[in-house]
Parts: sequence; C-alpha cells; structure tokens
Amino acid sequence: MLILAIDTSGQSGGIALAEADAGSFRVVESAAIAGGTFSAQLIPTLAALLQKHGYTVKDLGGFAAASGPGSFTGLRVGLSAIKGLAETLHKPIATVSVLEALASMADRTGTIASAIDAGRKEIFLGLYKKSDGALVMLREELLTQQDFLATLATERPAVIITADAAIAELAASLQPAVAVVTSPGSEVIARIGARKLLAGEIVSVEALDANYLRRSDAEIFFKGNR
Repeated sequence: MLILAIDTSGQSGGIALAEADAGSFRVVESAAIAGGTFSAQLIPTLAALLQKHGYTVKDLGGFAAASGPGSFTGLRVGLSAIKGLAETLHKPIATVSVLEALASMADRTGTIASAIDAGRKEIFLGLYKKSDGALVMLREELLTQQDFLATLATERPAVIITADAAIAELAASLQPAVAVVTSPGSEVIARIGARKLLAGEIVSVEALDANYLRRSDAEIFFKGNR
C-alpha cells in the first residue's frame, strides 16, 4: 500500500510517501513545507514527489493525517487536503495524534507522558500506556504548567518525552526520566498511520476532524461576549 502522510500541525510541516504491508514499512521520501506556505505548497510538493517516483494520485492506497493538537490554520489545511483526496479516490484515512507520535518515540515501556508547548504558559499532555511496542491512549489534555507538574507527580510516568527544552527543564524538577527528542514529523505520522490503516483503524471523510484540545480565540471571544 502506498501511503500519503501529511503533518501541518506545527510552525513547519511536511508530507511523506511510504510503502507498507503486513510485514514491512518503508519511507519512499519525505519533504518539508515551510510554515506559512502550507496552503500554497502542499499540493505542488505532493505532485512533485509522486512524479519523481513514478506514481500518480491514483496509486495512493491510504492516508495518514496528523490530527493535532497544533495550529488551527495549519491543521485545517492538511485535513482539508486529505478529505478532498480521500473522497475523490475512495481511500481510507487514519488519524495520528501528535502527542501519540511523540510518545511512540519513547524507548521505555509503561506509562509514557508526551508533552508539547501550547503557549500561554500551558502544555499539551498525552498519557499513554506502552507495552510490546503498542500504545494505548489513557488521556490527552491541555494543562497549566502547575497542573502539568501536579499530574506528573500523581501519575509517575516511566518517562516524559518532549521536543521542548523548557518543558524538559520544568519536568526535571520532579526528578523523573526526561527525554528530549526532535519533533516527530511526517515520517513518524506515516509509520503509525500505516499500522492503523492495515489494522482497519480508520475514520470516514465525514468524521475526519482536528484534535485541537483548545478552543480557538474566536470561540473564546464569542462565548465571553454572549
């Protein structure tokens, strides 16, 4: 199966083409897309990758979408592209949480805490149970820094994994194991998405939506003024 993975959740993003079956996974090639250019560059970048490797969009067998949390605008661009392609081609979609992708990079078993800077002195936290290479989500939430530390003290995860040095420094005050890694990109999304697609863990075009964890400023402003 030829898989297209799209990650437009952050300030920068990317796409990846990968081949997968029940026994193997291989990234054909990935390409970065600069922040602020997602809507303009995503489809041309995809077209160039497909042409380079002798494929057309009709060869795509499934899609892996980074569903958030992350940029409201960026996620909408990526998910809209996948919706359009999947609806046209009648191919399955698997969603991958960015917190899930981050947790998958942990080299330990047990409870894994993945953390992403949410701005405004808040943190996106994912708690996952990892065993035999499989991840099971316990919960994902948006927390203040104080609540983040309180949750870590209560849950006592085997490791806290993050791509943000400031979060790592904050978490280290509790003296847990902390791993700082490079942010997972489209290749990690492709790997997890491939497993889900092959296992039948898919969502419909109609059900595909972003996992924001936080309300948009527009929603907050609207409700605050009702």
